[in-house]
This record gives sequence, C-alpha cells and structure tokens, in this order.
Amino acid sequence: MSAVLSPGAAAAPAVERRSALALRLMRDPVALVATVVLALIVLSALFAPWIAPYDPYYTDLPKAMQGPSAEHWLGVDNTGRDMLSRVLYGSRNTLLMGLAGVLIGGALGTLLGILAAFYKRLDPWIMRVVDILLAFPAILIGLAVAAILGSGLSAVIFALVVSTVPDVARVARGAAVGVMGMEFMEAGRAVGLSNRALIWRYLTLNCISTIAVFLTLRFGQVILVGSALGFLGMGAQPPEAELGMMAAQGRDFLFMAPHIATIPSLAIFVIVLAANLLGDAVRDVLDPRLQQ
Repeated sequence: MSAVLSPGAAAAPAVERRSALALRLMRDPVALVATVVLALIVLSALFAPWIAPYDPYYTDLPKAMQGPSAEHWLGVDNTGRDMLSRVLYGSRNTLLMGLAGVLIGGALGTLLGILAAFYKRLDPWIMRVVDILLAFPAILIGLAVAAILGSGLSAVIFALVVSTVPDVARVARGAAVGVMGMEFMEAGRAVGLSNRALIWRYLTLNCISTIAVFLTLRFGQVILVGSALGFLGMGAQPPEAELGMMAAQGRDFLFMAPHIATIPSLAIFVIVLAANLLGDAVRDVLDPRLQQ
C-alpha cells in the first residue's frame, strides 16, 4: 500500500513521459530543428540589446523604405529605422505576449479545471463560467479589453489570458476526472490524506503532462491572436516594436517596399510554425493514445 501512496510513485508516469519526451526530441529531426529554431529566436529576443546592429527607434528619413543591403540586412522601414533591429525587439514583445498568455492563463485554467473535478459542488458553477467565456472569440475579448483598459501590451496580455483560461480549464478538468477514478486516489482518501495533498501530489502531478501538451500547442495560437490584435492597433503602440503592429505599419507600402510588411509577417510565421511542430512532437510522446 505504501508504494501506491507515495507521491513519487503517483508522479512516476509523468516523470517517465518527460524522459521519453527528451529522447524523442533528440531522435526526431523535425522536432529537433523546431526546438533549435525556437530556442534561437528566444535567445535572439532576450539578447536583442546586445546583438541589434542599430537603435530600433532611430529614424533616418533619407534612407526610408530602402530594401535589404550590406548596411541594413533586412532593409529599413518607412521612417528609416533598421528592420533587423526592430524585428529583434518586436520578437521580444510578441514572445512576451505568447508566454504570458499561456503561462498565466494556463495556471488559472488548470486551477479551475482541477478544482471543478475534485469538488463536485463547484463543478457546475465553474464550468458554466467557462462555457460563457468560450462563447466569446479572443478577438472580441481583445476589443472589449481595449475599450475598457485602452490599447497597449498589457491589455493584449490580459485578453490572451482571459481567452486561454476556459480552454485550459476544460482540458484540465477532463484529465483530472480520469485521474480521480484511479486507485491511488481512493487509497489516499482511505489513509486520511488532506485535500491539499491529494490535489497537488496525486491529481495535479498526474495531469501535468496532458496540460503541457495542450499549452505547447496553444502557444502558437496565442501568438497568432496576439499578433492579430497588434495588427488591429490594440497592442504595443508606436514607436515600440511588436511584430503584428510592424506588419500593419507596412501594409500601406506593400507595393513600394514589400519588405516592411513581409519580414515581420515571416517572423510570426516561423515562430508559430516552430511552436506547432514542437507541440506535435510533445503530443506524440505524451499522449498515450497515439502510442498504441
């Protein structure tokens, strides 16, 4: 009985799956390339102040809308600002939106889903709130938040968190309901473990893998929604750099200087593609139904 009730034994399947994930990422060429690309993008964004060749806010009007050259590898925008520097800084804000939306929204959604599965009396109330939130598209939530809080990066992050919570809550509740029926949960109750111990050591730790798969796949979607909100003018405001806003600024010059819009759009595409490929690899390893 003690072997069944130990937290390490209850969390052992999750540990084994994480080890399998690391091995799969090293063996799968596509997953490995996606991981390396995503890591390089994150590192480039983090170290943008040191690797950016120019000040991303410095304007040089005589050079406005010039294409890629030896001096400016990705060209300059309509006000003469270096595109490479602005893409590096813009990636920071775009990744910040995605990570904040996924991590904060994922944490809140996981908490709500697990509480709904563990406390049956809370289940109808929590899930009805979740259903209401699911009825509103993320873009509509962003418009509402912008109307209330005003445009800005914090408003977009708030909208992304609100739009992420209900999806994660439903996934977490589904995973938790399955774990609730396992023998070690009943054994934990039988020996008098507290609700806190049961929720954290047994329920949450055995749902983490399922939730991690969903959040990895969700990251690319959050990036797209955040960039779309930035494209609509509800995100970071000029002169601050953000990929969605940069693409919007270049749409008026699409025929004269297509690089102004296409380069930040391609950056969004690469980030989302790498995140989705990595998410597919994580799902393949951690979803037991795909291994049968």
